[in-house]
Formats: sequence, structure tokens, C-alpha cells
Amino acid sequence: MKLWDGRFKEKTDPIMERFSASIHFDWVLFRQDIEGSKAHADMLERIGILTSEERDAIKNGLDRIREEIEKGELTFTSSLEDIHMHIESRLIEMIGDVGRKLHTGRSRNDQISLDMRLFLKERVGEIENNLLNLLRIIIDRAQRDKEAIMPGYTHMQRAQVVTFGHYIMAYYFMLKRDLERLKDMKKNLDVLPLGSGAIAGSTIPLDREYVRERLGFTDISANSMDTVSDRDFCLDAVYSVAMIMLHLSRLSEDLIIFSTQEFSFVSLPDSLCTGSSLMPHKKNPDSLELVRGKAARVIGDLFSLFTLLKGLPMTYNRDMQEDKEPLFHALDTVMESLVIMGLCIKEMDINTQKMQEAVFSSYMPAVEMTEYLVLKGIPFRDAHAIVGKMVRECENRGIPLYKMDIDDMRLFSSVFDEDVYGYIEPDNILRNRKTIGAASFDEVERLIEREKAYLNSF
Repeated sequence: MKLWDGRFKEKTDPIMERFSASIHFDWVLFRQDIEGSKAHADMLERIGILTSEERDAIKNGLDRIREEIEKGELTFTSSLEDIHMHIESRLIEMIGDVGRKLHTGRSRNDQISLDMRLFLKERVGEIENNLLNLLRIIIDRAQRDKEAIMPGYTHMQRAQVVTFGHYIMAYYFMLKRDLERLKDMKKNLDVLPLGSGAIAGSTIPLDREYVRERLGFTDISANSMDTVSDRDFCLDAVYSVAMIMLHLSRLSEDLIIFSTQEFSFVSLPDSLCTGSSLMPHKKNPDSLELVRGKAARVIGDLFSLFTLLKGLPMTYNRDMQEDKEPLFHALDTVMESLVIMGLCIKEMDINTQKMQEAVFSSYMPAVEMTEYLVLKGIPFRDAHAIVGKMVRECENRGIPLYKMDIDDMRLFSSVFDEDVYGYIEPDNILRNRKTIGAASFDEVERLIEREKAYLNSF
């Protein structure tokens, strides 16, 4: 017998039972459902709906049900649809009619919102911890390789000389924004929905303030209709996670490219790579390719939720049952991806010789040579054209800019002097950059120290 079938004279078709059941994925909310139910029971006793003995019987029964689920002793069935009905049915089976009082003043509509908010508060905290661990690993890596020079790229073409420390800190700041986004997201999440009922609240004087404090929420939802129809907090969570995955995917792409034989800037740890069933020499970056691939699925989870919610009328609709699988998948995926990326950054080897060779065999100092001319009084656009012609000449002769004789340089501009060679030397470039946030030795060191202090604040 279903807990809601008093209005019906016909049984639910077995096909409909299977089609509508969510127990195969929402069972993971059992701890949150039980915790919320215990708080609800305490409140019902507080306002006189339950006696203290009835409350204790309910709470003891709920604790026993939690143990049964944790031990795999409670059998789930599609006929009971979801985790809420399983727990309530088992409670009634255990303690009798007292169990039927638990749902007083409560609907599955506000109950599931509570469970998901409690679940997300816990899981987002775990994601924050994994993200903080990755940020610390990146800081350590940047410290270790803060003076390893390498090409920086735009359009996948060598652009200007940077350091590996500056490069990897670019991803640090992406992921730091992700951490701050998670912190902001938790503000909208930290709202108690319980007490909104199915749509309009209750004539029973439910003590929502007591439940808020009991469950550790900072605020109480203000509109019962909005409360039961709201899944913005799920969208916020999946969006935040999708942004993390986007950044991890970009980093994965870089490291996959840098680990190719053509670049050989980095060597990924063997423990995160696989071989080929045919080619004995292969070392494939499967872990990073999977992070890149899984990012696509998490972005899909976000659009799945957007599409699910975009046309729903007020208030709760059964469509909203479909919010959990994309949410759970996105959260699980980012947790594992953050760990994988942390291991990769921590254990990979940097080939400083290859990166240095790439710097010295390029025309990247052309930017600084242009600035050299500007500081000598030549307008920037004129300086840009002069150095462009010099690069073309060096390409024709097969030499880098620093190998051009000073007399040949003066054919392009009379202001060139011997000091130009020191000005365009890569290490000097990294010493001489003046701007805040630039790829310079001093700025990289300053920001590493600043961000260490930031991370130590957690």
C-alpha cells in the first residue's frame, strides 16, 4: 500500500512504477533525509504534535533505518518510488502508527529541497577541499619552477618569453576564481526550505526558526511557491562545477600538447598514463584526455538542467525529479578530476632545456626590441614596423634577432646601440618587466608569496 493512494481506486501500473521511480539514484540522500526528519520530529514535539516518547521512538527508528541502509540491509523497490517513501514506510513498519505522524506539516516537495540543500552543503565543502589542495600543489610547482623560462603562446604561436611559474599561476588564478564562486554559491544554498509544504505552507504553527537553527541554515525561505519550485541552487552548483571542469580541460589540453615529442616541455607521470595494445613505444596521456572528455559531459549536465527547468510552470512538477542525476554526476566528476590534476601537476617533470631552446630559437624578443625603440623616442607604430622588417630579414637569413650585427640593425634604425643585446636577452626581459601582474621574476615571486598567505587563511 502506498502512503498516498487513498484518493485512488486503481493500483499504479507496474510500468508506471518503474518509469517514475527515482530510488536507484536518490537513495544517496538517505543520510540527509534522516537528519531532516529527525529535526522535523524535534520541532513537532516542540509545538505539541508529538509527545516526547513519540519523538524518541521516531528518532530511534530513523537511526536504525540509517544503519540498515549503511549495511545494505534495506531492500529498495520501485513501488515505493523514492528514498523518502522508503524511509517513511520502513519507519511505520518498525514503530507502527506513531511513524505516520512524522510527515505532519511536510511535503515531499519541501522535503527533497531540504535533502538536496543539505547534500550540496556537504559535497561543495568536499569540492572546496579538493580545489584548495590543487591550488596548494600549483603554488608549490610555481615556486619550484619560478625561473624556468619558456615560450608563452597566443594563437598557438610563440609570443613572448615567460616562466613556467608564471604560466602555471595563470591556472591558479582561474581556479581561485572557481573557489570564490563556490563560496558565493553557498550563500544562496544556505536557505531552509522545510515548512513550505507542497506549495502554500501550513495552518499548523511549524517552528521554522527552530528547524533553521537545528539544521545549521543561515536563512529561511521567504515564499513557499518559490521554495518548492526553486532549483537555482542546483544550477548554481553545476555551473560552478562546469567552470572548474572547463579550466581543468584547458590545462589538460596544454599539458597534452606540451608532453608531445614535438614539444617535450613536460613528461607526465607514468602512473597517470597508459600504453598501446599495439605500439610498444606509446605513452598516452589518458588521464588528461579523460578530464578533457568528462568536462564535456559536465557542461552537458548544466544544459540538461537549464533545458529541464526552462518551461516549467509554477510550482513543483515531476520533471524536477530529473535534476538529480546530472547534479550527482557533475559533483562526482569534478571531485575525481581535481585529484587527478593534482597528481599530474605534482609529479610531472619539466624539461627546462627544451623550453629554453624554444625561447632562444624564436623571434619572441621582437616585442621588447620594439619597446627598446619606443624608449629611444620612436613612435610605437614606427617601431613596430621597423622590428617587423628586421624579423623578416632574420627569417630570410635563418638567424635569430640577437645574432644580427649592430651595423645591420642600424640599417633599420640609427638609434640602435650595443645595449640592445642586453635588452632583448630572455633572462633580462624577465628581470626588466615593470608592470603589476607581468611575467617577471619579481612579480611571480611576489604573487606566490601573496597567494601562499591567502591559502593559509583557510
